[in-house]
Amino acid sequence: MASRIQVLPTEVVHLITAGEVIDSLAAVVRELVENSLDAGATRIIISVCPQNWWVRVADNGCGMNLDDLRQAATAHSTSKIGSCDDLWKINSLGFRGEALHSLTTLAEVEILSRTASHLSGNSIGESNGWRVVYSHGGKAESIEAVALAPGTVVAVTNIFGNHPTRRQGLPATAQQLKAVQATIQQFALCHPHVHWQVWQNKREWFSISPVTSMKQLLPQILHQVRSSDLQEVKLQLSPPHKTLDLVMGLPDRCHRHRPDWVRVAVNGRMVNTPELERTILGAFHKTLPRDRYPVCFLHLCISPDRVNWNRNPAKTEIYLQELSYWQEQVNQGIEEGLRINSTHVPEATHTSRVGKLIKAAEQTSDYNLNPSTKNHSHSLKAVAQVNNTYIVAEHPGGMWLVEQHIAHERVLYEQLCDRWQIVTVEPAIIVYQLSAQQVEQLQRIGLDIEPFGEDMWAVRSIPAMLKGREDCGDAILELSRGGDLQTAQVAVACRSAIRNGTPLELPQMQTLLDQWQRTRNPRTCPHGRPIYLALEESALARFFRRHWVIGKSHGI
Repeated sequence: MASRIQVLPTEVVHLITAGEVIDSLAAVVRELVENSLDAGATRIIISVCPQNWWVRVADNGCGMNLDDLRQAATAHSTSKIGSCDDLWKINSLGFRGEALHSLTTLAEVEILSRTASHLSGNSIGESNGWRVVYSHGGKAESIEAVALAPGTVVAVTNIFGNHPTRRQGLPATAQQLKAVQATIQQFALCHPHVHWQVWQNKREWFSISPVTSMKQLLPQILHQVRSSDLQEVKLQLSPPHKTLDLVMGLPDRCHRHRPDWVRVAVNGRMVNTPELERTILGAFHKTLPRDRYPVCFLHLCISPDRVNWNRNPAKTEIYLQELSYWQEQVNQGIEEGLRINSTHVPEATHTSRVGKLIKAAEQTSDYNLNPSTKNHSHSLKAVAQVNNTYIVAEHPGGMWLVEQHIAHERVLYEQLCDRWQIVTVEPAIIVYQLSAQQVEQLQRIGLDIEPFGEDMWAVRSIPAMLKGREDCGDAILELSRGGDLQTAQVAVACRSAIRNGTPLELPQMQTLLDQWQRTRNPRTCPHGRPIYLALEESALARFFRRHWVIGKSHGI
């Protein structure tokens, strides 16, 4: 097989962002894993020994022939690009031709590789594997034939051995291992079809099994999250945008104390994109409890000519064309994932018999998206009210309990977001003892307020939803206590919603259920509390031991 690795032309080298790419054990792992993935590997074994400063990565990829092995560690040598034009249509993870050469200047490197027989063409000698040891600077100084399965093994030893100050400047071993683990997990999320096996100090550390979707893979990384806690949305986009793949924690059952699991990947690599991360956080606003953040992983597959990777040596920052388009698509994807349908069964934590029912329901939780749901506004049928608080609803798969106040709060909040209307009131509403900050706050959200005597103010316009309420004065005081417009809208919705303890007739219950099902974020109220509890018929049947076996029913 002809050599595929070539030295890049000088004009290409000058266009590539220069800089240090190997600055830690995690960076060594990153560069070697990128090469394995580019080689089409479906199984990657990574071994690390921080105390002895070595890393070994083995894969079952396409392998390299002897000519390629001789050239592999030469400066700016790569098989992935060959001209200036190629820089604007990058399809691979590693493309600069710097990594192996940089490693030979920082450590001792040897590569064992063999191409598959169908790639080698069975020419003389190509059925062998080869072991090449490289000198400082990347020259192949030792070559020998070895018995080897198709694929590649790269061993990097004595890392930073000639640079003791670098070793001293690196974090403690535990932190380095944490960075290595995070690096591998990021690659695994982007490439769920790959089997990962990781060893530390010659003992198995962890593994990640191949799956068909990110929804199945994320629980292998976040062990407290289950597949039933997640929703996956895949959007096929018109060229040149290709696809958007989104896996998100459902806000009524999965969130975190920090925004540490809002991740974005582009074309198989995790990247830092503050604009898209802010878009994700904004899309979950008013669906989560206070000071909680979503679990969300977004993977964009984009035409290579729409992405410029030449921004950062580690390729973690990009120039992304049409950013506003992608922000709009992300918002649409999250909105689609937050919808509910009659087959969704969330988890709740309760005790006694309800706890047993929920445990049974968890086993069959299915959050598969059903795009046709939004056309079935009457999939829930109101049948009763419990304690003048919970609406009991029948659906095709079982029974739901819906808390009437927070369901109505979600309906009103979204109406206010869509139509924040301020109306004039006569006579004016008089409020007392407002501070200057409170007056400014009411003016900020659009209310007309003016002095009306000592420590008295006349409010001449209010949110339309509060008009006619006996507690309108109290509501105005609540609105004056600070917050942005969305906070004010939440406060108005909460105060205006049906109170728990209010008896409802069946038509009123049905109207509320229909309105609630049509909201954009029906899983939680604007404060982040879960709105409904669903029990599947199959879970109820298991709890009541209802086994309909012919000839054995009714005690026969």
